Amino acid sequence: MHHGTLQQQKGVTLSGLLMWSVILIMIVVLGMKLTPVYLEYVAIQKSFAAIVNDSTLKNASPNEIRLSFNKRANINDIDVISGRDIKISKEKGRLMLKADYSVTIPLFANVSILIDFNATSD
Repeated sequence: MHHGTLQQQKGVTLSGLLMWSVILIMIVVLGMKLTPVYLEYVAIQKSFAAIVNDSTLKNASPNEIRLSFNKRANINDIDVISGRDIKISKEKGRLMLKADYSVTIPLFANVSILIDFNATSD
């Protein structure tokens, strides 16, 4: 009678389980730290689109546009930029808003992630 050899045995070792657990935890922590930053970026994009599509702001001054953004930023809990960080221009008679900014996300000890964003009203 022939019994199974070690090569036929299948399963997960404790060290393999620990290694995959650490990798999975690192991915989850990274996702938890990055998600709020990207949600804020999306909120900025939506605020820009709302301002550009607001008929009352079509002929508004740059200060009125910045004030409108500050009000929307206050409601949407946008902290990374303010109205003074927005570049306002008109292209082909259409209002264009743009803001470039960076966010540093600390991970652990002295390791951080730097993300550059380019929010536009397009």
